[in-house]
Amino acid sequence: MEYAVITAVGADKVGIMDSLAGAVVGLKANIEETRASILGGEFAVIMLVSGEKGFSLSLGEKLKPVGRELELTIYVKPTQGPAQPKGLPYLIESLSLDTPGIVHAITGVLKSQNINIEDLESEARLAPLSGSPMFSMKIAVTILPGAPLKNLKAALAQVAMEHDLDIEVRPLIAE
Repeated sequence: MEYAVITAVGADKVGIMDSLAGAVVGLKANIEETRASILGGEFAVIMLVSGEKGFSLSLGEKLKPVGRELELTIYVKPTQGPAQPKGLPYLIESLSLDTPGIVHAITGVLKSQNINIEDLESEARLAPLSGSPMFSMKIAVTILPGAPLKNLKAALAQVAMEHDLDIEVRPLIAE
């Protein structure tokens, strides 16, 4: 079994996912994981795909016409299979007024504690009643066995005070 990551970015249009999935299926390959979103009118997707040995070389060629037709920038990179977590999954959530530096402050704490980010979502939007610009972020991480969770919580509490935000760290439970 061989794996590849496909990234594609371009103006949002109907049918992008279907065209990408069709190219993958056309090589008798399988989509293992996908993250896709529309950001500022641009569609962005990252997919982990698997197939028989050597399929990733053909995948790039198969996706060229899709990229031209849909005006997408597409990149294919051979990679390893899905990683198996070696620790406990946690979710870090923050909510605050939207101010510069929040992402950097929180991810800086994670870097300093040698904690890898597995998934990060953030969003700025107006509060329903006041119309104030609000910023929310969710980060999935894995805490390695033996790593003191209290140190992470203390460092994030400091960031919360400095940036006037609410932050919560809790075990990530699969739904």
